[in-house]
Amino acid sequence: MSEHGGAVDEPQRVPRSRLADYIEMGEASGSREPMTSSRERQERDTQQDDQPPASEPVREPTLDDPEVAARRREFAALLGEFRRTSVLVPLGDGPGPDEERGLLTADLGGIRFILAFSDEQALARYAVARGEAAREWRYQTVLGARLLDVAVPAAGVPCGVALDCADGEEGMVFPPVRGIVPDEAALDFDIDADRDAGDTL
Repeated sequence: MSEHGGAVDEPQRVPRSRLADYIEMGEASGSREPMTSSRERQERDTQQDDQPPASEPVREPTLDDPEVAARRREFAALLGEFRRTSVLVPLGDGPGPDEERGLLTADLGGIRFILAFSDEQALARYAVARGEAAREWRYQTVLGARLLDVAVPAAGVPCGVALDCADGEEGMVFPPVRGIVPDEAALDFDIDADRDAGDTL
């Protein structure tokens, strides 16, 4: 008798761990993957988390975009207010009588801008910015609509109006485009295309 209770001639069974059974099952199926430690899995997950998310395509704003529509309405209101308001326009720096000096302008990016100011305080800030606060500034009072409808086309070159240009974001620019200045003075107006469209009516 053996202490295990079996016959002496029978082979003794060695206790097996269930982990060994799992290993044999994997080897039998031939699909066992290499085991990775918890540290390796953590490093792999960290590398995946560090990768930047896929960037979403940038959506180009359209005329139907609510934000674009709101800005267009806001600008239209400002344009209407400017057209109804009298502004101060300094005379040019040239010599001669006032009627021959013309209006003060500045060229930027190939476009000429007539400089206009809401009041004498805004004009004074411009004079200080130019370092010419001590000189006498002569100006005319002109209706905004007259500047856009008459003075801009008379310039003979691409021309707009800059309001309170020394006040940063508080200032306003009215470029020479359709809807702001007359069509014949607008940079985005194609007279040939407009004539062709009229012929098809």
